[in-house]
This record gives sequence, C-alpha cells and structure tokens, in this order.
Amino acid sequence: MLLRDAVPGDLEALVALERAALGDDAWSERLLGDALAAPGAAAYVVAVVDDAMVGYAALDLGPVAAGIGDLLRIAVDARQRRRGIATALLGDVVARATAGGAERLLLEVRADNASALAFYAAGGFEEIDRRRGYYRGTDAVVLQRSLG
Repeated sequence: MLLRDAVPGDLEALVALERAALGDDAWSERLLGDALAAPGAAAYVVAVVDDAMVGYAALDLGPVAAGIGDLLRIAVDARQRRRGIATALLGDVVARATAGGAERLLLEVRADNASALAFYAAGGFEEIDRRRGYYRGTDAVVLQRSLG
C-alpha cells in the first residue's frame, strides 16, 4: 500500500469512493474538485493498492492557531476494509497534524456508525460532545484525541 497526497487527477476516483463509502453524506464533486485544485490548509491523502485508490483521508489544519486539527474524513473501499488501510491513513493524519502544530485532533462521526466509533476509540479518540440532528436523521458524536 502506498500513501500519497491527492492530486487533481484523482478526482474521479475520489468522487466514486466518497459516494460509495458515504452515500447521502458524500461531498459533491465540485467541493472535492475545488479542494484538489487549490490546496491550502487542508490535506487529502490517498491510499493506493495495485494502482487503484482504495481509501483517503482529509485533514484541515486551518485552525491550528488554536492548536486544533480537524479530521474531516477517512473513507475506505468496502472491499478493502479490515486490511489496515484506515489505520494507516489515521496514522498519516496524526503525523501531519502533529507536524503542523496541532495539539489535538477533532472529528465528527454519525452516532449510528458503530464501526467508526469503535475504530476511533481504538485510535485514542474520546467523545467530548454531541450535535443533535447534525446528519440526516441522526446525531453527530464529536470526538477528540490529544496529540501531546
């Protein structure tokens, strides 16, 4: 498996993965295209196996002035799950956030996504809040991990 920064040429595969993994909660092609065309504080990292994108993570380091990195997404192709890809992506994101000066990492997860909640708990994240009705039909669980 190779982890690398996403490039504009990854857009089609990124959109397909986003839609397959996140369904109604998927980001639009335009939003993803804009992010890849004008990289800024956000980092998009893709996981590649046998020349195919099988996962990606998005990290926003914009608010690092407050010591906070925001993990926006980790998505893995359903056929590639349970192979350590999400764990590798999370490790990469944690390293980038730490190198970027973040003291803690925040993210939101659907309250009904038990596997994601278990994954993040195993990765050292703890629940700090809930956002009622944040996602269509369910709450968001706000998680935090200290990087210090």
